[in-house]
Amino acid sequence: MSNIDPLSSGYASLEPQSPPSAVWPQTLVGVGILLTGLALGFGAIGISSEAGYGGVGPNFLPWLVSVALTVCGAWIIWESRTGGFREMDAPSGAVQTYWSGFAWVTAGLLLNAALITTIGFILSCTLCYLLAVQGLRRASGQAAVNAPRTWTTDIVTGLLISAPVFWLFTKFLAINLPGLTTTGWL
Repeated sequence: MSNIDPLSSGYASLEPQSPPSAVWPQTLVGVGILLTGLALGFGAIGISSEAGYGGVGPNFLPWLVSVALTVCGAWIIWESRTGGFREMDAPSGAVQTYWSGFAWVTAGLLLNAALITTIGFILSCTLCYLLAVQGLRRASGQAAVNAPRTWTTDIVTGLLISAPVFWLFTKFLAINLPGLTTTGWL
């Protein structure tokens, strides 16, 4: 038997350490997630539990999400209070906020909300995608953000994402989304 102290030989203590002040933001994130899960569970109490299609009632998904959020929130709190998040990568990005990129993304979201009933789901979501991607490209410092090819690629990609989503909801799920025409295809 050896008289070697395990703490002095490089082994880490399994006892929770008192957290430094840097883990308070991590703890607050965990508390926010935990409270969100509990609030969702409280809201799910009022949803009918009568079994629907496949034996699952309408309150199943809210309860599932509530339990998952509550468990994740408690886990994050425990993790932060026992020494903080381990093996985190160094933060990436700029030290300062890139307000121009923020403005592009915000403009995309606001224009989507303002124009969706006027120009339809497909075009308003394509515009939202275009502006948001332009803001993210500028924030990351990508070259050629003003090149016509980049704008064309972003427009086509936005159309390729929004059109199938629109058709899936309107044609297959029979959920009405604002369209440009009454045919249900645009």
